[in-house]
Amino acid sequence: MTEPLRLGIAGLGTVGIGVVKIIRRHAALLEARTGRPVVITAVSARDATKDRGVSLKDYAWETGPVALATRDDVDVFVELMGGHEGPAKLATEAALAAGKDVVTANKALLAIHGQALAEQAEANGRVIRFEAAVAGGIPVIKSLTESLAGNEITRVMGVMNGTCNYILTQMEATGRGYNALFEECGQLGYLEADPLLDVGGIDAGHKLALLASIAFGTKPAFDDVKLEGIQRIAIEDIRHAADMGYRIKLLGVAQRSARGLEQRMTPCLVPADSPLGQLEGGTNMVVIEGDAIDQVVLRGPGAGEGPTASAVMGDVLDIARGLRIATFGQPATTLSEEPAAQTGLPAPYYVRMALQDKPGALAKVAAALGDAGVSIHRMRQYDHATTVAPVLIVTHKCTSTMLEQALEALAATGVVEGAPVALRIEEL
Repeated sequence: MTEPLRLGIAGLGTVGIGVVKIIRRHAALLEARTGRPVVITAVSARDATKDRGVSLKDYAWETGPVALATRDDVDVFVELMGGHEGPAKLATEAALAAGKDVVTANKALLAIHGQALAEQAEANGRVIRFEAAVAGGIPVIKSLTESLAGNEITRVMGVMNGTCNYILTQMEATGRGYNALFEECGQLGYLEADPLLDVGGIDAGHKLALLASIAFGTKPAFDDVKLEGIQRIAIEDIRHAADMGYRIKLLGVAQRSARGLEQRMTPCLVPADSPLGQLEGGTNMVVIEGDAIDQVVLRGPGAGEGPTASAVMGDVLDIARGLRIATFGQPATTLSEEPAAQTGLPAPYYVRMALQDKPGALAKVAAALGDAGVSIHRMRQYDHATTVAPVLIVTHKCTSTMLEQALEALAATGVVEGAPVALRIEEL
């Protein structure tokens, strides 16, 4: 096939301009690798007059993304606007209805509306590709849908928000607290317009819902993802975790059990010498475990112009080559509705509390834990100059329900000041 593959790009922010640059810089290389030219015919953005550092005069401009998505001279609609409602959703639906393939970096759109969009795409003989929506430049979608398709996946986990990982690793490296580093991230432009998308785990939760759908053949279920951000992590937790051989990460985990499909994006302790424990700064990492491959670790940049545009172009080139894969790795109508696991698989937990320094206090703590079925594996009390002692406990494996009961019992002892901090320890 020698006819060009014609793109319409909606959204000319960092990623959109990155795609334009790759096509302009590597036109001959792209054609050599696909056997046909890859060209941009039209674009759309809120401000046509803005200087974006690259010439766009060769492309037609549309005032809105829906008009762009339905142009006769567009074969692939590249949606890089973001947002799970409004123009992004309407334009994607319009593109599929008009017989266009779609490439998107929009994790929220697919995590919330992915099932309906996948069914629409397949009913119209079209494909939706979204490598850039999860972990930036890391080819995790392609790995799950292609290279590892012969495996029964048992667990997917990873660090999928670079901002959170930057904050947590900088807390350890500099001794600065969460609030100071949050403000720094805002000044550096690392935070979303709504910062809670980052630090609240929502952005990474969208990504986990997509990975879980592919890995386990289930309909995307973002509402079933347990979310907890990093706002409660104190510098004391970072230091104490390190003292015990762990590091704290905002970790996404999806795994199936007899209880249903467990999906959670929460702060966890991981061994400091593990691949996840050694991950620094804004880098992302996804770990995939399967029955044939045991474990695969994918590491790379999770955001930025080049890495994310690279992922977009990988999808575009697959379409140019004629590669057609169902949105979530198998026909959308065959995806199951897996019940959400109400209780996760048992695991050890880290618990930090402020304990009144008086006789019998530790005995009350041990009794409260024991009554809930939680046994103590390790306990450490640190030097203190006040009447309240910082106490750390690492439990043996227990369920989250047992731990919640234990925390309620601790509050009723009268010897624990404030609310304890409890973090799951993920075994790798």
